[in-house]
Amino acid sequence: MLDRIALIILAIGGINWGAIGLFQFDLVAWIFGGQGALLSRIIYTLVALSAIWCISLLFRENELVESMNGD
Repeated sequence: MLDRIALIILAIGGINWGAIGLFQFDLVAWIFGGQGALLSRIIYTLVALSAIWCISLLFRENELVESMNGD
């Protein structure tokens, strides 16, 4: 379950970075009151922690990852 949550948060972060790169628009900052706002910083931190967590997916046994996906 934690893997799925981390992947969802990481996808949200990726979409935000795409918006920054393509449109120079920070969606998280816009929603939560600027880049320096506490809620924005919490979201940025959660995205970073999710990315670190998802790195572990690269090093897990294939059976574990496949069983998580229901294959």
